[in-house]
Amino acid sequence: MKLNQFFELSMVLDSDHFQRIFRMAYDRAGYLKENGDEYADTSWSSKGIIVVYRDSQYKKKIRLIINTHLLLDDESNIGKLPYKLEKRIAEYFNYKYHLDDFVLSGMSLITDIDVGSRNNVLAYLKVLQRGGKVKGFSPTSYDGIDENSSFCLSGNSNAIDFLLYDLEQAVVGHLLDNDAGHKKITSASGHTQGILRAEVRLTKPLAIRAYTNVEDITGQIIELSKKCQDVFLNVFIQIVPFGDFYKKDKAAEIVWHEVKDNVMRRKMIRLLTLIPEKKSLYLAQKAMNCRDVKRVMDFFAKINLSPVTISKRHDVKHLDNLYSYFLK
Repeated sequence: MKLNQFFELSMVLDSDHFQRIFRMAYDRAGYLKENGDEYADTSWSSKGIIVVYRDSQYKKKIRLIINTHLLLDDESNIGKLPYKLEKRIAEYFNYKYHLDDFVLSGMSLITDIDVGSRNNVLAYLKVLQRGGKVKGFSPTSYDGIDENSSFCLSGNSNAIDFLLYDLEQAVVGHLLDNDAGHKKITSASGHTQGILRAEVRLTKPLAIRAYTNVEDITGQIIELSKKCQDVFLNVFIQIVPFGDFYKKDKAAEIVWHEVKDNVMRRKMIRLLTLIPEKKSLYLAQKAMNCRDVKRVMDFFAKINLSPVTISKRHDVKHLDNLYSYFLK
């Protein structure tokens, strides 16, 4: 599985220091992209850094969005990442500020899953939407991502966001909003068709600390870079059930054929029945009032079957286990 990593570094300044750096950035770039009380300097984006200035009345804040793919020549050499970051940050701020002046306030992990076609993308999104409420998360929406072509959740208290969406729809929609030409839109559509983009975002230091006990920012970046796949999958498995997706009758048939334990078989069939009724895997698990619901889910995983089933209204009869794409 290939993951693109983005780090967010933050620094709060008093008004005088902030305005001095802000004016320097404006003079150098000649233009800063404005969005409310935030201004983005993209002049170093090709070097892997976007600098965002938040000129709020209450807090003057600078955020660095770091694209490790652009920052490193060889992404496998994670040990060089802090060195490269220190060099870029010092250069940008004329050696007045350095890496250690910032805190690691966020991290985004992104992977693209090629499921073959636009129809498959929408089919996966529909079946996951059918899974409904997820423990510890609430449905949310994001600018530029169509709610009908996505499955997005925000953690209730863990500062973690999860996004799964139709990349083609998001890219083409962005280009249309910016009046791009037909040729550019057609090219973008061709390159992104059939792609499910999955994102896991750690949005606050609270979430960062859940995955590393290291205190210094250099150590945090190195450790999180090395364990990025574990971080991504730890969130992904909380939300996306393991196994192939089928219609409910076919799923029940597989359970009857594969599970020899009569008691476990009845519990699994009951869960298959409850999910469409409760419109949520989590609520169905609660309604079962079963002490060993984790064992029930383990049995589904053993036979490579998702308990969330494809709606009768949908033409698709079978979808491969999403986790199988991570091995390709």
